[in-house]
Amino acid sequence: MFWPKLHSEKIKSRVFEALSKNANYKSEEVLGIPGTYLDTEVFYDDAPFLKDAPFLSTLIANPNHIGCHTLGDEHEQMFSGTQDIEKEVIRICAEEIFHAEPHSYDGYIASGGTEANIEAIWIYRNYFAEQFNAKPGEMALIYSEDSHYSMHKAGNLLSLRSLVIAVNKDSREINLSDLERQIVNAIHQGTKYFIVILNMSTTMFGSVDDIEKIANLLNMLRLNYKLHVDAAYGGFIYPLVNVESKYNFQNESISSISIDGHKMLQAPYGTGIFLIRKHLIQFVCNSKAQYIKGKDHTLVGSRSGANAVCLWMILHAHGSTGWTVNMNQLVERATEFCKKLDELKVDYYRNKFSNIIAIRSVFVSPHLAKRFYLVPDDHEGHPLWFKIVVMPHVKQNILNRFLTELAEDLKK
Repeated sequence: MFWPKLHSEKIKSRVFEALSKNANYKSEEVLGIPGTYLDTEVFYDDAPFLKDAPFLSTLIANPNHIGCHTLGDEHEQMFSGTQDIEKEVIRICAEEIFHAEPHSYDGYIASGGTEANIEAIWIYRNYFAEQFNAKPGEMALIYSEDSHYSMHKAGNLLSLRSLVIAVNKDSREINLSDLERQIVNAIHQGTKYFIVILNMSTTMFGSVDDIEKIANLLNMLRLNYKLHVDAAYGGFIYPLVNVESKYNFQNESISSISIDGHKMLQAPYGTGIFLIRKHLIQFVCNSKAQYIKGKDHTLVGSRSGANAVCLWMILHAHGSTGWTVNMNQLVERATEFCKKLDELKVDYYRNKFSNIIAIRSVFVSPHLAKRFYLVPDDHEGHPLWFKIVVMPHVKQNILNRFLTELAEDLKK
């Protein structure tokens, strides 16, 4: 895993070079595009500081990254400069972080993990329908009860039956017996094709599904399935701190992966990454998008090129070595925090490669939860867990204050 750390001047130069290769609404006679730069009554494109602000300059230039740019030259050329930056981000994520072979994948910068998850499920629904003439009632979506709510949303949007698998309440592991039972029942009811979602760090617990055990079961049952990994939370931390992670494209069971840039990577909200093996994304190619060169293979359509530029800048401001160090520091801080919880005999769940700690609610007073903005697993009923996430803004003094007040509460 290696992508270089670049000096800020090099980063700035690369982005402005990319912008210079885009069509320029101000200096060129652009007549056919229903887009333009940001409104100059609100956003000043001649502000002196913009020469040192490549991300803001990209926002104002407003490049549209509609389509999927990993499909060769079959995409819009007006913004090829910043589209090349997007392709570099996709390459880093696919090859450096998730060990894909060069040119073996497609992908694009999405609006977030929700869109990327729905995109994957949409692709596989169409794949089974077109390749096997599968009817809607012959396909099912499999995910655990700890999975992100976007799976339910996808099932609802795409008219897919959902098999929601139970998890162990202590280990948060998928119950393999329940998985097998529900699959067998679904087969008896006529289901022939399965879209499986596994979690590489769930949103509430940071738990990671055991892909080896689950894939072995799916293969033993001789299922016709496609497997998508929801790494929206864990994508920029788990594979960097766990060098033995099985969640990568070297694992033949995996067909696609979603990641969020607006979580661990600290990009603006609305920034995600979708990665998928070659020759699959065409199953959602929109043949009606004739006015777009290469047509459109994405769920959202038009996308801001500034998001891709932002991701590229962050990745190269740290480099792979620097980013790995950052993520290991967060995990180490979470580990030390958990040692203090052990001393206080507080019950919690944590994956050792995650910076999420879920504490059982019986140990947390309502006042403490409110004071430190802890997130419950249930806002409407009676929460069983409260979540702490050790993010870059969570300094050691904040964790210490929480532990001190927790200890005082427990004495009471």
